[in-house]
Amino acid sequence: MFEILEALAEEGLERDEYQLGEWIDVEALEQLVDSASQDTEIEIRFTVSEFRVLVTGSDLTVS
Repeated sequence: MFEILEALAEEGLERDEYQLGEWIDVEALEQLVDSASQDTEIEIRFTVSEFRVLVTGSDLTVS
């Protein structure tokens, strides 16, 4: 979760401008990514404010 918060902050979205829990279930996201095997390609996309977030088993991208 902290990686998502840091990436959004780097894009200029301050933490007081949103509540991450309004957009996603953070615990479920962490469990899903952690439970995926290295052979499984996992890709989760969601939007926070105007930013698109992409989470994979090995990467996080905010655009």
